[in-house]
Amino acid sequence: MTERAALPAEDFDLATRVEGGSGVYTASVSPGWEIWGPNGGFMATLALRAASAEAQIKNPASLYCQFLRPARFDKIEARITVVHSGRRAEAIRVSLVQDDKPVLEGLLRTALPGEGLEHVSARAPEVATPESLPTLDELLRDRGKSFPFWNNIEARVLMPERFEPERAPLPPRWLEWYRFRPTPTFDDPVVDAARALVLIDTLGWPATWLKHPKPKFLAPSLDVVTFFHSSARESEWLLAEHESPVAGGGLVGSIGRVFARDGTLVASGGAQLLCAPAPPT
Repeated sequence: MTERAALPAEDFDLATRVEGGSGVYTASVSPGWEIWGPNGGFMATLALRAASAEAQIKNPASLYCQFLRPARFDKIEARITVVHSGRRAEAIRVSLVQDDKPVLEGLLRTALPGEGLEHVSARAPEVATPESLPTLDELLRDRGKSFPFWNNIEARVLMPERFEPERAPLPPRWLEWYRFRPTPTFDDPVVDAARALVLIDTLGWPATWLKHPKPKFLAPSLDVVTFFHSSARESEWLLAEHESPVAGGGLVGSIGRVFARDGTLVASGGAQLLCAPAPPT
């Protein structure tokens, strides 16, 4: 792992910016977003932004990505194909490649907001406010090390008991407040929506780890899917609720929801994780 102070926080918009046009874009895979290599949510955000650059409808409805191989911290190319373009919705395929080798395959669906059925049955968990909770930085201070990824996101911890050195297995349900730093929200609706995408990809393993405090395996994501429901541009803090309901046969399932501070359901989704032997400690 990397010393926490070694890398400064990176603005999410700037770190995931893509350049190009006519179906081909380039971006940089920043080491500032490392967790076991480039964070999957960060990589999915590069795919989302490249695909959105080709979209006529700038409102993301869903994104599905498969992670094919770890990317290097270097330049990466996004190749875009508009599969379907309709009046109300689009389907846009995105391939991320390095050295002409596939890194990620994704499919973005966009949808134009309009009249339709309306209901809300999802309710955010009732929890303490983020200001009243300890920060992850404070709780990790004595440990000295963390992945660079966590320099970019402030966490307020609802479950400090997970830091007990000899804790028993806990239910595989993760619940925590998060705020991006140094910039917490973004005017670009695609970039702002990607905040939830990053959390849904990232938190499947922490939820699993609660059940397995000293795992013999790690489980990176094979894929991630995110359904975008509402804007959270007015909410600096996001409440992430993640669950790992099943693990078996070398696979781990995860399901996540992200809420704005006022309880609005911002996004939902999940991922399938693949177990691999943990490196020696």
